[in-house]
Amino acid sequence: MRTKYARAAVRSLRHAAALLVTLGTYVVLSPTATAAQPMGVAFVYLGNPGDAGWTYAHEQGVKAIEAKFGDQIKVTRVENVPESADSERVFRDLASKGNKIIVGSSFGFQDFELKTAKDYPDVVFEHATGYKKSANFATYDVRTYQSAYLAGLVGGYTTKTNTLGFVASVPVPEVVRNINSFTMGARSVNPDARVKVIWINSWFDPGKEKQAAETLIGQGADVLIQNTDSTATMQTAEQKKVHAFGWDSDMKKFGPDAQLGACVSYWGVYYSHLIEQVQSGTWTNAPTWWGLKEKAIDLADINTAAVSPAAQKALAQKRNDIIAGRFNPFAGPIRDQSGAIKVAAGTSLPDAELLRLNWFVQGVDGSLPR
Repeated sequence: MRTKYARAAVRSLRHAAALLVTLGTYVVLSPTATAAQPMGVAFVYLGNPGDAGWTYAHEQGVKAIEAKFGDQIKVTRVENVPESADSERVFRDLASKGNKIIVGSSFGFQDFELKTAKDYPDVVFEHATGYKKSANFATYDVRTYQSAYLAGLVGGYTTKTNTLGFVASVPVPEVVRNINSFTMGARSVNPDARVKVIWINSWFDPGKEKQAAETLIGQGADVLIQNTDSTATMQTAEQKKVHAFGWDSDMKKFGPDAQLGACVSYWGVYYSHLIEQVQSGTWTNAPTWWGLKEKAIDLADINTAAVSPAAQKALAQKRNDIIAGRFNPFAGPIRDQSGAIKVAAGTSLPDAELLRLNWFVQGVDGSLPR
């Protein structure tokens, strides 16, 4: 009898080993936590949620999953974590406390979170806007360049000076994509439009953002957009009686007359998917990059008093085309600042190249910091 049971045990072990090989990069976690033992889900924020901006948008997504999953999950938030080695201590602390999902919501956390993930193989680590991965570490992002293109289209219709301004944060591919896409959107309806760029070399510095916005207005820009985290650009536009776009979240209350629309990110759409995948044991480390089609981003709250009917019609059509796959903002022909063809007609930049984009399109007045 013992021999019979021993053979059965060996067969079971062989079956389990084969299953692990088949699963490949899947990470199989324990069954879904019960109400008595909710699954720990932790979020690491660069800043604090505040009233608008990047962290605020993530916080709205976290609140959405709290409402949806209730006592199935227990959410922990850690705010104001610097993008430095100190963040590793935060990630390790969260992992040691039994959280099953840990999310780093800013680009600069990537290497520190990845290092931690290697020491906690049973924890799922997710990182926003990065590009690396390991067995239990994946990246996710939203295609903000799609909403930036739509904003550029609206801005191209609205500008009276043919000069638009972009307050840029730090020179990473994400920001370069958004500058290029915004410019191409504007020039698709207004070939004379130019986009001036000022870098502040920070994700969040209201003083520098305000100064940059004022400088752009002084250079003739009457439509502004930013890839920064505060409301300073919108508030400056309101004060100077020009137009602007909210970024990451709706900023209308900071510029009720200035805002033309808001490039909003709906992170809760992905966070809900993430939790469901971990609960079902089907999570993988494949990168996720969602956009208009998945309702993860949009150009929202259009100011119909300031945006012409023609612009609203063109916006609706272009949004539908992107969702249906009939249009890609980075489809050729695309020329760089020198006028050279970078993307030929009939081709599009693949995601791999978009993720390392380091050149500007024709129509951008500015340069990448060295």
